Order: sequence, then structure tokens, then C-alpha cells
Amino acid sequence: MNDKKHLSVSAIQNGTVIDHIPAQNLFKVISILGLDKIPNQITFGTNLESKRLGKKAIIKIADKYFERDEINRIAIVAPLAKLNIIRDYEVVEKMLVEVPDEIKGIVKCVNPKCITNVENVTPKFRVVDKKSVSLKCHYCEKITDQEHMNYL
Repeated sequence: MNDKKHLSVSAIQNGTVIDHIPAQNLFKVISILGLDKIPNQITFGTNLESKRLGKKAIIKIADKYFERDEINRIAIVAPLAKLNIIRDYEVVEKMLVEVPDEIKGIVKCVNPKCITNVENVTPKFRVVDKKSVSLKCHYCEKITDQEHMNYL
């Protein structure tokens, strides 16, 4: 008899699996991708063991495939995330996220006097550091780092 314990999360026939999400950022990824607003079946697990992250989260979305710009949005909060594209229960493609050069409409500017916090203007940032994910506001030039990001 095998004493090892296994966690099993049911397989999906078609869709996307997002793996290697830092456990504490699971709900940020759900929000950034708008998964809380779609009718698809979604399974997620959090605080799962990970050699690389310590604790990780995973999301399985049935019958949903993402555009490259959507995938890159994930990189803001899960820069090591991996996506597995599933067709007929088989992984047909694996993708890594990449931090994009520009972020628009995801993060609030930390400057309370920025026009994006005063008027109805969509926040836009240039990524100045892809490793630590630091963003420079297009309007006021204030730098927002990972620790101080507030998501829209």
C-alpha cells in the first residue's frame, strides 16, 4: 500500500489551467482576468505545496482560452505563472506569462492627486522593472511598486 497522499483536482476536457500562482495572489488573478464575471466552470485550489513558491494556487477554467494580452495581465501578480492549454483532456500547449511593457486599466496610481484618481481617466503605466514589477504612471510619473499596488 502506498502511504503517499495525493491531492486530485478534477481534469477539464477543454480550457486553460493557470499554475504556479503565488497562493496569496489567487484572488487578484481571478479579479484581473474577470473570472468572477464569467459563467464557465472554474475550479481553484490554494495553499498547495510548491517547491518553487512554497505555497501556490492553481485555477482551471473550462472552455476558456485567453488572448496574449490577457495572459500578460496575470504576470503583474504572478510573474512565474504557467498556462496549460487543454483540448480533449490533453495539454496541447504550455505558455509562460511575460510582464508587458505597458499596463492599462488594472492598477490604480498611488498618487492621490494623479488625474486618474481625480477624474474618470483610465490609469496607464509603463513597466520600469519587469523583475519586481514596478510601474511608472503615464500621467504623473509616480512609481508604483508591487507592494503598494491597488487593483481596480
